[in-house]
Amino acid sequence: MKNAILFCIFFYTTFGFAQKTESHKLTQKEIAQRELDGVSEFPIYRALECSDKSGVYELLLCENQKNISKKDTLNTKIQAIYTLNDHGGFLEKWRINDLLENSEPKETTIYFWTKYCSTTDLDGDGLIDPVIVYGTRTEYNEIRRVKIITIYQNKKYAIRAVECDLDYCRSFKKDSTWNLLPLKTKTYLNSLVEKLRKEQNLLLKDG
Repeated sequence: MKNAILFCIFFYTTFGFAQKTESHKLTQKEIAQRELDGVSEFPIYRALECSDKSGVYELLLCENQKNISKKDTLNTKIQAIYTLNDHGGFLEKWRINDLLENSEPKETTIYFWTKYCSTTDLDGDGLIDPVIVYGTRTEYNEIRRVKIITIYQNKKYAIRAVECDLDYCRSFKKDSTWNLLPLKTKTYLNSLVEKLRKEQNLLLKDG
C-alpha cells in the first residue's frame, strides 16, 4: 500500500506538474519592461507570455497599422513572432510573415483573429502548440483569405482558404504534411474550422 502511494505521488509530480502549461496576456507596461518593442519592426497588437516544460516564451502578434483613422485601422503587413527568454535576451524560435495580395476585389487589410488564436498544449505532451489565425478583408469589407497556422515541434502546418462567391475562385487547402500532426491536434483544428464557418458565416471549402 505504501509503495502504491509513493508511486502515485511520483507519477503525479513527474507527469502532472512537469507537463503543466500556462499563458497570459501582457500589459503595455509589461511589454515595455521586457523591451519587446524592439523585437518586431511593427507595433505589437497583442503579446502573450507562455510557459511549458521547455521554457518561457513570448508570442508577439504585430500589425503595421499602415492607415489609422477614427473608424478603423488598416494593415498591409503582419508578423507573429515566438521568442524564448534567454538570459535577459530573446532567442527567436519562429516567425510568420504575411501581407496583402493583389486580388479582385482588392484586399484592404490583413489582421489577426485573436479570439480564435490559442496557446495551449493540444496533444498533452507538455509543450504549447500555438495556433495563429488571421484573415484579410476586401474593399467591400468582405472576408477574402483565412489562414490557420499551427506550430508543432517548431514546424508550421497551415490551412489556407480563399472565400469567393464563385466556385472557380474559392479554395480550401491543408498542407501536404497535415497528417503528421497528432490526432488530438487535428481534431481541435477541424473543430476550429467548423467554429469559423458558423460564427463568421464562411464556406471554407474547395470549389
